[in-house]
Amino acid sequence: MTFDCSFLEGLPLAADRISVADERRESHATDYGTERLDDEGVLPNAVVWPASTADVSAVLAAATDHGVPVTPYAAGTGLEGNAVPAHGGISLDLTRMDAVVDYRPADRQIDVGPGIIGSDVDEYVAGDGLVFPPLPSSGDISTIGGMIATDASGMGTVRYGEVADWVLGLEAVLADGTVIETGSRAIKTSSGYNLTDLIVGSEGTLAVVTEARLELAGRPDQVRGGRAIFETLDDAVEAVFDAVRTDVGVAKIELVDGLSATMATEYLGSELPDAPMVFLEFHANHGVETEIDLCRTIFEDHNVARFEMSDDDAEMAALWQARREMAYAVSAYDPDLEPLHPGDVTVPISSYPEIVRETKRLADEYDLLVPCFGHAGDGNLHYSVLVDPDDPEQRTRGEDLYREIVSLAIELGGTATGEHGIGEGKQRYLEPEHGAGAVEAMRAVKRALDPTDTLNPGKIFPETADGERLTEAER
Repeated sequence: MTFDCSFLEGLPLAADRISVADERRESHATDYGTERLDDEGVLPNAVVWPASTADVSAVLAAATDHGVPVTPYAAGTGLEGNAVPAHGGISLDLTRMDAVVDYRPADRQIDVGPGIIGSDVDEYVAGDGLVFPPLPSSGDISTIGGMIATDASGMGTVRYGEVADWVLGLEAVLADGTVIETGSRAIKTSSGYNLTDLIVGSEGTLAVVTEARLELAGRPDQVRGGRAIFETLDDAVEAVFDAVRTDVGVAKIELVDGLSATMATEYLGSELPDAPMVFLEFHANHGVETEIDLCRTIFEDHNVARFEMSDDDAEMAALWQARREMAYAVSAYDPDLEPLHPGDVTVPISSYPEIVRETKRLADEYDLLVPCFGHAGDGNLHYSVLVDPDDPEQRTRGEDLYREIVSLAIELGGTATGEHGIGEGKQRYLEPEHGAGAVEAMRAVKRALDPTDTLNPGKIFPETADGERLTEAER
């Protein structure tokens, strides 16, 4: 869809903050997830790089007045098309708003712009022995704004929770240009509606975050990492469940099945065994060996073959490399195959063994390669369905398999998306997961805060999946 964005020239923005050049527009038409599927995306009509909250406010107010959609964009590392412009309009690139606005180490708090890279926050506060704990695995290439948009989480969720648990407040701009502030500097509040949590995870459909107040934590004095190798995948997943329900003090507990281990071995040129593995990391200020011993004892009850731990940073990095590089290893495994949509389901921890077993059973039934890995400690399963992109029948089988896994996760009381968001890719699962009434309540919130459907139309809600913005009646 083509929109006239010439009104941008009348805004108080420097010339280098606006571009209609083809190469700039093309670079904002896709994200990592859509590029993987060779999707050329929808070109925005213009790209704007705001430098301040005032810039964002001016752009949104003018865009709303002119009926032009605005899609917030940052590093483009999303996997569900969350930041791609489904309907053209303006791609609002927030990567230049990457400053540390205020830092209060005594309060363990930092205020940052949405464009700052997650690992840069950790680097900034490291000298005071602090850390931002919920960084996802992509924390060194993704922005804080993007993490807030999808309520991201990562390997440390089993101990530290998700990004939402560490956001104390936000500065954000509504579709009409109104600037609001949510939350406070206090670590708790019972004052009014929790607008912070409403905006976190809304994927830029309710407001554009221009500043985030983050809570920090102290770096643990004791860190031990390693991996456990099992005879069977059943042993591995049952061991994870047993460890989590026993409340072992583990900070990270990650699953890698045998197929994934094979892929990682070929990709890294390492000598990993082709066997199911659980990667572990323990954080403590004292008594870490007690927790490790408890975990080892539990794993021994589930036929662990090897249990390797280290406190050497270089050794731990080498041990963890297979897990960190897994997404790249899967993509590189077979040049004739490519992964379909990124699998990202989460179930109650008691159902984790079942979702893993059923996924592998379905892989056999559909005769497709489906490596399984993920943040096992919080019930999050990542899986990739590998298919020949030039074989329509195989693609159909892959799509059917993918949908069965998501549907099963919801049936088990889980979610279609543990950390990647709904975006464009998972709209069909919103109502089955939440129910018609809850989804209509979500629509009501969207209509109240963005009655003109300016902000990121075509995301989350299934009625916009086919490229149609909300009608006047729906608004």
